Amino acid sequence: MNIYICIKQVPDTETKIKLNSEQSGIDTTGVKWIISPYDELAIEEALRLKEKNTGSTVTVLSCGPTRVVEAIRTALAMGADSGIHVDLPETADNNLIAKALAGAFKKETKIDIIFTGKESIDDGAAQVSQLIATYLDIPYITVVLNIEYSPQGVKCKREIEGGAFEIVEAPFPLLVATQKGLNEPRYASLPNIMKAKKKEVRVLKMADVEVSAADQKIRFKNFQLPPPKQAGKKIPGDPHSQAKELVRLLHEEAKVV
Repeated sequence: MNIYICIKQVPDTETKIKLNSEQSGIDTTGVKWIISPYDELAIEEALRLKEKNTGSTVTVLSCGPTRVVEAIRTALAMGADSGIHVDLPETADNNLIAKALAGAFKKETKIDIIFTGKESIDDGAAQVSQLIATYLDIPYITVVLNIEYSPQGVKCKREIEGGAFEIVEAPFPLLVATQKGLNEPRYASLPNIMKAKKKEVRVLKMADVEVSAADQKIRFKNFQLPPPKQAGKKIPGDPHSQAKELVRLLHEEAKVV
């Protein structure tokens, strides 16, 4: 099988975010980058499918500046065979990313299945997976919690609103967007980390995948950080006086009682 994964490199959730001077996005200086956790589920599922199908290959793709190669190398260390880096600007929006990835897929000889995370944890837009499939004119199933494979395609259990689930079947080739609960991603071993340094990562420019700046539909401006939280108050005294003062503060200052 020809198995593919799309991943996104995102800021670590513990990274302290600062805005750039134009207020158009974050200042990437000193940011710690990771693979979006939902995409780690996609990597694991692709590797498990490869292990069940002898002779299969797993290729990982990512869009962005040069730094995203680090994320690709991480996926290679987990067990993927090769990588493709689509060189896009930091400001690329979901449409540009999806169209660029679709352009990269169109250069491949044969695609059986594409795995993605259901969304990235930085913008949470949950758009790229569906857009890729639309540009490739293949079926897609999102928010997937379980997958059964057959020679013809897949049967997926997916999460829908209200805590309910539905079963969806689709033939190969198709795209599957993974949800938490599908699997438990593996860790890369030290030997595999060393091997990953020698695995191939091809670089494609925007012209190679037939996209341009005109394919970007959204541009951001006037970003604002949340206002800082007010410092907490410590109420001195014995329990009786503390309780009395707390009630007063809730009534007169917080005005919640």
